[in-house]
Amino acid sequence: MTPTERTLARLPAHLRRYVVAQDYEAYTPRDQAVWRHILGQLREHLSDKAHPVYLEGLEATGIGAEAIPSLDEMNEKLSKLGWACVAVRGFIPPAVFTELQALGVLAIAADIRTHEHIQYTPAPDIVHESAGHAPIIANARYAQYLKAVGLVGFKAIASVEDQAVFEAIRNLSVVKEDPTATEEEIAHAQARLEAANASHRYISESTRASRLYWWTAEYGLIGDLKHPRIYGAGLLSSIGEAKHCLTSAVHKLPLGVACADTDYDITRMQPQLFVARDFEHLFEVLAEFESTLAWKRGGDFGLNEALRARTVNHLVLADGREVTGKVVELLPGAKDVAPGLSTALARLEGPILTSVNGHALDKPFSGAALVAFGQGTLPERGSFQLTLDSGLVLEGFAVGGGEVIGLRGSLSGRELTLPSMARLYLTERLPSVAGGPADPGTWDEWFGELDAFTAGDGEAQARERKAQALPPSLAALYTEVRRIRETGQLAPERLEQIAQATSAFPSDWLLRAEVAELRGEVPSRREAAHA
Repeated sequence: MTPTERTLARLPAHLRRYVVAQDYEAYTPRDQAVWRHILGQLREHLSDKAHPVYLEGLEATGIGAEAIPSLDEMNEKLSKLGWACVAVRGFIPPAVFTELQALGVLAIAADIRTHEHIQYTPAPDIVHESAGHAPIIANARYAQYLKAVGLVGFKAIASVEDQAVFEAIRNLSVVKEDPTATEEEIAHAQARLEAANASHRYISESTRASRLYWWTAEYGLIGDLKHPRIYGAGLLSSIGEAKHCLTSAVHKLPLGVACADTDYDITRMQPQLFVARDFEHLFEVLAEFESTLAWKRGGDFGLNEALRARTVNHLVLADGREVTGKVVELLPGAKDVAPGLSTALARLEGPILTSVNGHALDKPFSGAALVAFGQGTLPERGSFQLTLDSGLVLEGFAVGGGEVIGLRGSLSGRELTLPSMARLYLTERLPSVAGGPADPGTWDEWFGELDAFTAGDGEAQARERKAQALPPSLAALYTEVRRIRETGQLAPERLEQIAQATSAFPSDWLLRAEVAELRGEVPSRREAAHA
């Protein structure tokens, strides 16, 4: 079993379905040239501008400058750091990305950008995910932060609009990477993203968590405010950003929790960046941010956050049970049930899943659920009448497993309209309300097809079109140049012929640069990196 297969085997099934084979042989000689060009420039530029662990981190995580890294080799190295990696295609759902990261697994987009997008790519690629994220993991404290911030992102509550924005971003990246896409198709994809962004009713916890991640793990600077160094993956993997970010054109701000309320635009270079004092500073900001989330606050705050999100989330009850569903109605009580909790009854739309410690207790219930707050005990079977301190009165017949029928109720003397059949939960407190299902694996097993990752076909077609867009004669020249580089058999006459042949492709500057380097007209990337 290969290192990658071992990584895959330990992942739960609901995460494994997003993983793809790297298919190393599918990388073309031009892909390898793109990698060499980017890594050569980055190593040269970042040697004294990135966090000191950067260069040794490239070696420690199996990332060389001459060839696109093999994920098997990366996993061999990453395992010594307590991490692993898997290949994915393009944008994966945020909950999948953050859960993988919380587990210490890097999701690495297997594709690589085209030479037209060498400065910046509109889609995730192996340069960003490997050369950007992996090197700083060599610092143990930062590696802990990546897991911690991944868990926070996983627990944050996302809204229905967040999902619309994600789908629009994913669609736009696919269209922009498709060489056959028309201007009309690109304009439509851009308009779709603008409409999705405009649809937001409020800024969700998930959006704020993604901003914190962006300004730290993606675009973070560290050290002295006036002379910081780079550690964010977006800066480490972009030639243009790496050169621009330390200039006076970019305003440097001390890192604080306010960064979670600072929006960003992925289509342009950032006008400001946040500087962490050191990696310990990241934990201080994360703890402050975490304390604002429903996951930590629970109670009325958590219920209201879930209600306005209109998405599937889960409530953690006082006895440890977790109730997954959509919160669709809250009824306030006559008085507080517990500190921070004045709600008497919460109604959840099905399907409903009950779990403990993230493990389902039974199959999902198709009907609604009611969570009543206050002291009381629901009998396993038989008639019941409950009178709670909140002023809520419930009566009906328990059929077992928390399911009740013939349910009637009143609140402070006012008759309630309740579902005739539901699951009923009683709890004195509500310690936590967190994003998504409490047991993602069971939820995915039952409902995964409803939320199926459907972008694969579009991304596959875009990859195929990119390959077809490369003229065979140009591809043959790249292949020959790659062979010459790998064998070291330099034939000046043939290199001269290849140099002349490149004139037929005036827009392909990368091949000319490769040939010029082999002919000794410019320093090799390796020489430049060690100059």
